[in-house]
Amino acid sequence: MALTLAHTTIDSKDPYTQAQWWCELAGFTPKEGVRPGSDECYVAGSAGCTVLFILVPDGKTVKNRMHFCMRPEGRTQEEEVQRAIALGATVIADFRKPDGWVVLADPEGNEFCILSGK
Repeated sequence: MALTLAHTTIDSKDPYTQAQWWCELAGFTPKEGVRPGSDECYVAGSAGCTVLFILVPDGKTVKNRMHFCMRPEGRTQEEEVQRAIALGATVIADFRKPDGWVVLADPEGNEFCILSGK
């Protein structure tokens, strides 16, 4: 018997706002029941991944032990980094040398990377 990944869960102080933000950034689609004040908000990616934003009372205090690595499609890495910043992301570290990545944080401080387009 094998395990199948059902979804990735991200703790959040405001699941709805986080779900909306990630839908805007990554093109995720909100699943049924995503509305303001929800304790749980599911979103789905085009590749079949599902992310659950779940209400927790405390904010993030340490570096993520796991994070998303996103690869641009149809835009350059720089365009995607600038778009993420315009949406409210913060640059944490920049390792863009040839074929590198940029580490950013979403509005609640969760790290993610934007890889080179290659």
